[in-house]
Amino acid sequence: MAAPRARAAHLLATPDDVEAQFYEALRDADIGKLMAVWSDDDDIVCVHPGGPRVVGAAAIRASFEAIFERGGVPVQPEQVHRTSSLEASVHNLVETVAIVGAEGLQQAYVVSTNVYLKTALGWRMVAHHASPGSAVPPHESVEAPSTLH
Repeated sequence: MAAPRARAAHLLATPDDVEAQFYEALRDADIGKLMAVWSDDDDIVCVHPGGPRVVGAAAIRASFEAIFERGGVPVQPEQVHRTSSLEASVHNLVETVAIVGAEGLQQAYVVSTNVYLKTALGWRMVAHHASPGSAVPPHESVEAPSTLH
């Protein structure tokens, strides 16, 4: 059985509602709001940029708590591509992250995939997978790639 949530989840009417709350929680370093978007399923999964696969609510919570020790993540979701059915939605997007370094304010770009399922409590996230970041904005490929994996 999943651990109880620290904060009651709002009824999230659409996958876009879930996504908006997820990125707002990242920016605000709000662990309660962030965990409220996740499904109660024990098999939820998160992959942070360059990190291992994290499975289950407790492990996902711990991974975000460690991230939030440094404060919120200044991230903006962009270029969202959606594939949806009545009970599932997959969003592939670019996360633009503001980073302050030795050279001042810069941006990093992370290609991410978020998966949402419709539950009795509304739409909930079941997977978040983020690629390693890049200083170069990703370009979109509209032709079939010459190499498949």
